[in-house]
Amino acid sequence: MNLSSEQRKAIEHIHGPALVLAVPGAGKTTVLIHRTVNLILNHKISPERILSITFSRASARDMKERFNRDFQNISSIPIHFSTIHSFCYNLIREYAYVNKIKYRLIEDEKNQLNKYNLLKRMYLEINQEYITEEKLESLLNAIGYIKNLMLTLDEYMKSNRPEVENFDKIFYTYEKYKRDNNLIDFDDMLTLSYEILMNNDYILEKYRNRYDFLQVDEGQDTSKVQMEIIKLLAKPKNNLFIVADDDQSIYGFRGAYPSGLLNFNKIYPRGKVFFMEKNYRSSKNIVSVCNKFIKNNTLRYSKTIYTDNDYVEPINIVKVNSISDQYDYLVKELEGKDLSKTCILYRNNLSSIGLIETLERHRIPFYMRDVKLRFFNHWLVQDIINFMKFAQDTSNMSIYENIYYKKKGYISKKQINYAKTLNYNLSVFDRIMDFPGLSNFYKSTLRQLKLDFAKLSRMAPLEAIQYIEYSLEYEKYLKENSMKFGYTYDTLKTMLFYLKFIGENSENLQDFFNRLNYLQYLSTNSRNNRNGLTLSTIHSAKGLEFDRVYIVDLVDGDFPSISSVEGVEKGKFELFEEERRLFYVGMTRAKYHLSLITVNSIGERIVEPSRFIDELVK
Repeated sequence: MNLSSEQRKAIEHIHGPALVLAVPGAGKTTVLIHRTVNLILNHKISPERILSITFSRASARDMKERFNRDFQNISSIPIHFSTIHSFCYNLIREYAYVNKIKYRLIEDEKNQLNKYNLLKRMYLEINQEYITEEKLESLLNAIGYIKNLMLTLDEYMKSNRPEVENFDKIFYTYEKYKRDNNLIDFDDMLTLSYEILMNNDYILEKYRNRYDFLQVDEGQDTSKVQMEIIKLLAKPKNNLFIVADDDQSIYGFRGAYPSGLLNFNKIYPRGKVFFMEKNYRSSKNIVSVCNKFIKNNTLRYSKTIYTDNDYVEPINIVKVNSISDQYDYLVKELEGKDLSKTCILYRNNLSSIGLIETLERHRIPFYMRDVKLRFFNHWLVQDIINFMKFAQDTSNMSIYENIYYKKKGYISKKQINYAKTLNYNLSVFDRIMDFPGLSNFYKSTLRQLKLDFAKLSRMAPLEAIQYIEYSLEYEKYLKENSMKFGYTYDTLKTMLFYLKFIGENSENLQDFFNRLNYLQYLSTNSRNNRNGLTLSTIHSAKGLEFDRVYIVDLVDGDFPSISSVEGVEKGKFELFEEERRLFYVGMTRAKYHLSLITVNSIGERIVEPSRFIDELVK
């Protein structure tokens, strides 16, 4: 295989610490595999003395497959390509066996005892209400962030305002329960391994003596605790070889620790830093724009990404009026293209909803990288469905209890409980009308509500959603409660927009409900369409490449997010620079064609193009 001089220099490094800074498409996996071969063939290192650690199972599998495919005959001894979690799990099992401790992993949702059920139960006990899917995800991310960055709870609480009520109590209860019952989750695998290595000289020396050479892939995704484990294992020989790109560090919310890379020369003053700046993937048009763009970041190594590839076509910056216009543009663009080499990327999973509705209606096959779409089970979607179902049967108290406080016309809990004792075949409003001491004004309000729901029952889905939103004042409820639920009001309005978008093409309520169920089924089962168009968040597309890439919904406040923009206004640039890196990762997935699409409005909301687009055209 033809290797560049940049690649050869890195491959030929043997002893002592080294950091290889590889730009997108520079062939970093190639370098890791060839360095492994160099150690085995030319330096007679036994494969069992080399430990190669990567960030994800997919990367570990890819490296192993490529090594076995290209160099299967160089040794009968298998090489260790492992994720850090897999490595730590084996270390813990060895420690547990020696110390006669039985740890139990609580990551499998199929088991009754798992971290999700535990946290749901603890949230309910502490907050006296059920946790939503979004808050559960927020809770898990915050716990993972604390563990991965090796923070104390106090340190975290001083600089963060958790979205979850009584987060500190839940965190303490969860950690204590696991400790008391010898339970571990994925984050504990790391923190427990670090504790074992720090406090158990026998195991530390055993593992240090087992491996002479450590190789780390995707170093920019490594968290603080992961890096500390790796540093401990590498001592005192420090034959540590890290391949990374600080410009592709996009997992700060999970505790990724790019400053560990930026401080490499402070940690290892004699360490070598190699630059692999040549991109083999993308056209000159794409590479030159990406190079200029990422240099707007300040918290980075100074690198220049270049390529010998030809100019193919300029990057397209496409501005359209509405989301519908965006979809019309995409459908036209995709005609006659090789869909298996084409990808539509977005910042947030919410963007996929309108896409799958449009693609299915145009019979365009698609494959989704992220199949856990929370949209269809989201409380807002359930609210709209409940309003519609209640309109069809206003005697249904169990549905009404979920929505009575989310619309106009105040009704008390006492009145609801009273109505429950009356004839359940009567309309809920007629039952409340019997409540002792009601004023004429209040009775008139109830009669108006009854009329409103009668009107609603005869409406087509789109009209019905608009009626719920405005005439029944559900929009007011969203505005007043969005922050409480950990959302911006704009995000909730966007969700309503997508519901209306689906409802627009539905003839009646049953058709609308069936459509929602069908789209959920399609998204979950799209993995069978590997030859279809790929839909993905940028986070999930990292490491992939496509001939044609379209990045959609490039709207300020969504990408970059409002919180990162507010951070800049307060003089905090870390989050904003991570958003810029994410944009860079998205653009560098493209080989030949790259379209960046922005809109003037999302429903009634007038929006501005992403400020990152302004940076590209300056």
